[in-house]
Amino acid sequence: MVRSFKTEDTQQLLDIYNYYVVNSVATFDTEPVAFEVYSEKLHRINKAYPLIVFEEDNTILGFAYGSKFRPKPAYNGTVEATVYVKHTAHGKQIGTILYTKLLSLLKQQNFHSVMGVLTIPNDASVKLHEKFGFKQVAELKEVGFKFGKWQNVGFWQLNFN
Repeated sequence: MVRSFKTEDTQQLLDIYNYYVVNSVATFDTEPVAFEVYSEKLHRINKAYPLIVFEEDNTILGFAYGSKFRPKPAYNGTVEATVYVKHTAHGKQIGTILYTKLLSLLKQQNFHSVMGVLTIPNDASVKLHEKFGFKQVAELKEVGFKFGKWQNVGFWQLNFN
C-alpha cells in the first residue's frame, strides 16, 4: 500500500536510508544520519513536497519524495525526485509503484520538470528513471568521493509539458 508519510515512520525510513549510507554510493552521506537530523529533513520536505511510503504488513519497504532542486526562485518549477527501496525488498516493483504515485502527485502540483540525480553506474536506478521517460541530460565526472574512490553523477530529466 502506498500512503503519505507519518511522523511515526521516521525510524523505518532512517533505517532504510542509513543502510545505503553505509553500504552503497547511492547517497553521498558518508556516516549514518542521526534520528533528529533525518526527522527534521523529512518534516521539512513533507511541508512542501509529496513524501510517500510503501507499506506491507506494517513494515515500510520503500519511500519516495520530491525536494527542492536548487535554491534560486527561477528553479521553483523544477523538483528533484528521490526513491529508496529497502535492500531486502528489491525486485518487487516497489520503486515503480512509488515513482508512479510520486510523479502523479508532482504533476498535480504543477511542477514542470523533474530531475533524477543518480550516482552512476547504477543500472537499476537508470532503468527505473528511463521506464518513466526520463532522459539523461548530464554526467558529472568524479564529483563525489566515497569509499576511497571518486564517483560520477548523472542527471536524468522528465518534463511534464
